[in-house]
Amino acid sequence: MQSLKKVAVAVSVAFGSAAYGSVAEKPSTLADQQSVAVTIYNENLALVKDQRRVGFEAGRNRLALREVSARMRPETALLRSLSHPGSLTLLEQNFDFDLLTPAKLLEKYVGREVRIVRVHPQTGAESIETAFVLAANNGVVMRIGDRIETGLPGRIVYDGVPATLRDRPTLISELDATRGGAQAVELSYLTGGLAWKADYVAELNAADSALDLNGWVTLTNTSGTAYPNARLQLVAGDVNRVRDEMRLAARADKMREASAAAPASQMAQEALFEYHLYTLARPTTIADNQTKQVALLGAQGVPVVKELVLHGADYYYRSSVGGIGQKMKVGVFVQLENRESSRLGMPMPKGVVRVYKKDSAGNAQFVGEDRIDHTPKNATVRLKLGEAFDVTADKKQTDFKRREPTNRASYVFESAYEIVLKNAKKEATTVVVREPVPGDWTMLEETQRHAKVAAGTAEWRVRVPAEGSATLRYRVLVRY
Repeated sequence: MQSLKKVAVAVSVAFGSAAYGSVAEKPSTLADQQSVAVTIYNENLALVKDQRRVGFEAGRNRLALREVSARMRPETALLRSLSHPGSLTLLEQNFDFDLLTPAKLLEKYVGREVRIVRVHPQTGAESIETAFVLAANNGVVMRIGDRIETGLPGRIVYDGVPATLRDRPTLISELDATRGGAQAVELSYLTGGLAWKADYVAELNAADSALDLNGWVTLTNTSGTAYPNARLQLVAGDVNRVRDEMRLAARADKMREASAAAPASQMAQEALFEYHLYTLARPTTIADNQTKQVALLGAQGVPVVKELVLHGADYYYRSSVGGIGQKMKVGVFVQLENRESSRLGMPMPKGVVRVYKKDSAGNAQFVGEDRIDHTPKNATVRLKLGEAFDVTADKKQTDFKRREPTNRASYVFESAYEIVLKNAKKEATTVVVREPVPGDWTMLEETQRHAKVAAGTAEWRVRVPAEGSATLRYRVLVRY
């Protein structure tokens, strides 16, 4: 009776070796770990290299490597000896990720007997009955004597813990060792549950002509284990993967919405195949269920160009449309060059750039954000921050006719448009009017000369005076 009060379930580090044969199981925990290196890729994938010092017997061994990732891809696991290469021959490998919980333990005892300990509510006396577990799905069903009971009728006492039920994710390796004694071994494997993304915080100056840019790497660990004092590397690039091999986990997407002093870059970068590898200069501990941020880059006074852009569409060049595009929104963009001459010149991993600007009281206010793709050195970064409030556009089609209307094989259209740009600000501004004109087109008339910036795009740069307006008119012939 006293033993039942003291221990209901006994969990040993070395789980019952009888279930695996006559060879005793040798556990290895993080206490044996000499070093660990973690390389994290985009899209929730990481390569772990775990080095431990483990004792072996000459001949057959059963090694239980505990505290590995619960989201390991076991088919990628590779164990090798660093002290004596070739001295270990792997015979069999099992990944036990079914972790010990009261519910799991009860599930394992379906079809088996347990003991039920009841306490009398008045006297406190304990009584013990033997029960047969019939089911443990969304509750428990037991046969006790000649009756069936549901729910938990009392404290359940088990005879032991099944050998495959672990308190930590464990990789069991059966192997032959050509020599006995302690060896340094390395376990490498791919795993999910480790992800990273880049976040950028930028602050525009008063004239919108330059910004200070801080870059951060945000790490998220939901792999089920910690990586103490890890050598951390990050791979930026689109690595091809077979998608049905592993389900992607949901990732934390916490926004960093406060500007900070420019961080000193803690990560060195180098080219790797067709990707970029970032290496943290110091070891770091990646705790389980943790989000960590590491400084990536910091740049001051990066020149930018702000543009106000009115984007058109191509559908109204082939038909008569009335009253289109009234009060059209004008997009606000900023553009910068990722060059050393602009105080940058470092490959930038894909991520979200959040932009702030100080108000008249000196407080930083959020003015917009945009997502960038992987951006190499010497490339252009273009961010859409929102829509202009004080600069608007009215647009209408003023004429439309089909040329050669009797020829059904001919699709030639002539149409004319008027765009009125209004500026409520106290300073003049320039609006880029960008029209995607389809087919084979010819500009017949225009109040301001256009630039053909692409085969199907006409562009005008219209100067709009302070608290005034400007009108652009054009006529175009389109042949399909």
